Amino acid sequence: MSFNCFCIRNMRRFATWISSPPAVSSSRLMPAICNRFADKSAAVRRTRAFSNHFSTERVSRKLVRNGEEKKLVVCIEGNIASGKTTCLEYFSKTSNIEVLTEPICKWRNVRGHNPLALMYQDPTRWGITLQTYVQLTMLDRHLSTISAPVRMMERSIFSAKYIFVENLYRSRKMPEVDFVVLSEWFEWITENIAIPVDLIVYLQSSPEICHARLKERCREEEKIIPLEYLEAIHQLYEDWLIKKTSFIIPAPVLVISADSDLPTMLHQYEENRGKILGARNF
Repeated sequence: MSFNCFCIRNMRRFATWISSPPAVSSSRLMPAICNRFADKSAAVRRTRAFSNHFSTERVSRKLVRNGEEKKLVVCIEGNIASGKTTCLEYFSKTSNIEVLTEPICKWRNVRGHNPLALMYQDPTRWGITLQTYVQLTMLDRHLSTISAPVRMMERSIFSAKYIFVENLYRSRKMPEVDFVVLSEWFEWITENIAIPVDLIVYLQSSPEICHARLKERCREEEKIIPLEYLEAIHQLYEDWLIKKTSFIIPAPVLVISADSDLPTMLHQYEENRGKILGARNF
């Protein structure tokens, strides 16, 4: 039975009951009323418990976590092997911040399955599978309770959609129907849930440097990534965060050149510490 038919049938039953209610003795009526109020009280308790976790702000008409707007959120963006992990490790050792890396372990093991490896092997078949899970896990990262004054995240739900899903679709490795479904989900999420981001730090690195680093670190799933793939990802990042010609940017952008060696990069992170940790004044 369709939902509409179900509603219509029950509305008719309700109308019939109102016009000629059945005779009910007080001994039967009182327990029914008590049960109804008990159900309602339980529903109220559940609603209050949910409200304690979240609050709805009518100004933005989005679901917002209570108190979380006071915490600083910085997203570290960049190509594969651009140095995001190194950046996060540096600040985690030198500042009172919370670091959230990409949940790659989850992407490698979903109840014994490795959608990350499957996507690299056959993106047309497994792209929708991985990216649906990426969208879910990144949303979970964004909405988890912040345990420090500053949170630094590796990438974001925005780059998951604007860079990696977009690249699969533009390279014709994701069918249009898969792309549309993911886009619908993303639009609903961003229209109905507040995802605070105060600053995007873009580690701008050339595809050639990233490719060389990628070969050095030898992650199993990345062995088959060609230079052309990194070039495509780089161009999407440039269009989004530098040229600002593709998608909405949810926060100010701080660009750090990331082609240098490790000591130089650590020096740059220290030089930009004030801008990064004082992102609301950026």
